[in-house]
This record gives sequence, structure tokens and C-alpha cells, in this order.
Amino acid sequence: MKNILVPTNFSKNCTKAAHLAIKMAKLYNAEIHFLHLITTPVDWVKLDKLKEKRYPETLKQIGSAKADLRELEKKAERQGLVSRTFLEFNAGHADILKHSGHFHHDFIVTGSSGTKGGVRELFGSNVEKIIRKSDDPVIVVKEEEVTFPFKDIVFVSDFSEDVSKAFEHVISIAEKCGAHIHLLRINTETDFNSIELGLNPIKEFLKKFPQLNTHSMNVYNEPSVETGINNFLAYKNADLIAMCTRGSTGFLSLFSKSIAEGVANHSALPVMTINIKK
Repeated sequence: MKNILVPTNFSKNCTKAAHLAIKMAKLYNAEIHFLHLITTPVDWVKLDKLKEKRYPETLKQIGSAKADLRELEKKAERQGLVSRTFLEFNAGHADILKHSGHFHHDFIVTGSSGTKGGVRELFGSNVEKIIRKSDDPVIVVKEEEVTFPFKDIVFVSDFSEDVSKAFEHVISIAEKCGAHIHLLRINTETDFNSIELGLNPIKEFLKKFPQLNTHSMNVYNEPSVETGINNFLAYKNADLIAMCTRGSTGFLSLFSKSIAEGVANHSALPVMTINIKK
């Protein structure tokens, strides 16, 4: 992890995401960039200073955004980090991802209204689309207070596909934090079986990671994936939920679109998604 991007609208959860990103950047000695999108009534970059004065409310919003970005930058710099800020006008998720690609970010951390609304509320539909289309891991912060360094990470998969590359990101964070990884498979009504049979795919998967010691294997028979995750979290402490996505087609076979949105929207814990390349 060398360069972290933090898209923010300065909401409470986005601010928590920014503070998490600063701590992660400190741990990895990574550069950190803060990005804010602002909607203007006209093409702002084409206005001269005289014409800008015709839009006093927009000028006020821009001034406030610049001040908030600078405050985040100063917090990062006080931790000895290299930090930059960016203010983009009338941009969307494609611009965020283009920005990320241009600066070679390898991690994105942002916030969402989560259980009080949909993941769409942050930048319209931008967070959902970033999750779907980002080539880099994304952490979305919600209502729950963030514990960092993470101590317990839940990695959810049906382990029917090769998710080794994604899991390497989880291992990297776990090793840096000294965290325990809980591998979780949810058997739904369509594939109920014995717990032992459910463990077999996890055991097979772990053969690729013989060095991994601080982990547990867990199988739940539940009516839905989201219910299974919630029931697991009712008995196990966790600081982060990690899942895999499959590009524009959405989450892997374990997760239908509605399930993915349910986990991303309704979990109060931070959720990390990792895109599996085709």
C-alpha cells in the first residue's frame, strides 16, 4: 500500500474514513490524497474571477471545501505523511476512478451513510459504482466507530472460486495490524449441508496459505448471506468485513446484487471490497 485515495464529502462517516486512512497511511508509510467533488451551476473552471462573483453561494461552498480539505491535509502532515488535496467540479465516479488511476492509488477509503440510508447517498451512486468498478481495494466506513489497528477481520466467501489474490490483500492488512482472520462461508437454503462439508472448500483454500496461523474457519447454515453474517457478528467480535467483487457484473456467485447492497448498506462495520479480475 503506497498511495491511498480518500473521496470525501466531509460528513461524519467520511471524516471517520479520512481518520482511518491517515492511520493506515501511517502504518504503511503511504502517501494520502483527499478528494472532494462539488457541483456548480455553471462550468466553473471556465469562469474568470469577475464572473465567479455572480455566484456568491458557490464561492462560499468552494471556500468551505478548500478549508476542510486543508484541515485533513494538515492532520496527515502532522503524522509525517506526504499528503495532497484535490477539488473537482461536476465530477462523478468515473472521474474519481480516472483520478485514482492517474495518481496510481492502490487503495481507496471513503464513507457512507450506511444503515441510515443507501450507499448511494454519498456521491449519488458513486460509492456503489466505485465498489463495483475500482481495480483497487475499497474500504467503506459506516456508523460503527472504527477500531484500528484492526484486530478481527471477517473474510466472507463461498470459496467456490479462486479468491487467492483478493485474500492476499486481507493477509497484508492482518499482518500489519496483528489481526485474526475469520474465514466465513454461509450455506443458504439452496445449498444447506453439514458443517463439515461446508468446511471442506475453506480447508482446500487454506492449502494455498500454509503460513497463515491466526485464523478460524466458520460455516453457518442460514436463510440468507446477510443473515448469516449478522448472526456470526452477534457472537464474534469484528472490526472489518472483507468481500470480493467481480467488476461490472457485481459480487461473486455467493452475492446477488441485492445481497451485496444489503451487506454494504446495512452493516454498521467498515466493509472492504476487493475486485477479482476476469
